[in-house]
Amino acid sequence: MSKVTERVQALAEPVAAEYGCELWDVEYVREAGAWYLRLYIDKPGGVSIDDCEAVSRALDPVLDEADPIPTSYIFEVSSAGAERVLKRPGDFERFLGEQVEVRHYQPVEGAKSHVGALLGRTEDGTVTLDVKGRSMSFPAAQVAQVRLRMTI
Repeated sequence: MSKVTERVQALAEPVAAEYGCELWDVEYVREAGAWYLRLYIDKPGGVSIDDCEAVSRALDPVLDEADPIPTSYIFEVSSAGAERVLKRPGDFERFLGEQVEVRHYQPVEGAKSHVGALLGRTEDGTVTLDVKGRSMSFPAAQVAQVRLRMTI
């Protein structure tokens, strides 16, 4: 994580908690010539637009005062979403047994992604899924992204 996102995370976590939310992720990215600071929040029962607005309004003056980003940027707060990216060890523990999609850097067994029930993630980053009754493990070097998958 970059120093900017670490500083913003430290500032944002207590603010999100005041509104009954958990800070899920912080992104600081350049898109279409502009810098974006995006915060993703979550809470039991889901996040509403009112939650995003409340956290945004409360955090805006905190960010202005701390000034963790010296250049101009666009600030957004949104829900982590139903198909959120799993990154931290706790994310994987929380969603054990749920359907996830593992996207690969290069095809593995002829596929750029695999979908299945999350069986676990080891300390070295190996992700294991139950793919149609078959246990498949993917070392961290093969895993570009792991995302929750909505089931219909």
